[in-house]
Amino acid sequence: MCLAVPGRILAISGADFFRTARVDFGGIVKEVNLACVPEARLDDYVLVHVGVALSVIDEREAAEVFSYLKQMEELAELAPPPPVDSSPPATPPS
Repeated sequence: MCLAVPGRILAISGADFFRTARVDFGGIVKEVNLACVPEARLDDYVLVHVGVALSVIDEREAAEVFSYLKQMEELAELAPPPPVDSSPPATPPS
């Protein structure tokens, strides 16, 4: 099953096929390719799958999808992994 997640465009850079955006997914910001949505503008909401914006949607639809995703706990997949503790194991006192 494929899942597209809504996010709001915070910034756009590049041109034409190489246009990218910084997109806010409910507090998590990722770089997204905008090649499939040349009409996307700053503050628009886009549906994103595997780093590519697939369509522009309105704010109401984005909020509705986010509500469903929160219910399904799918947003956890967007968060960066927790830091790995690389410190050596504690040695017991002698």
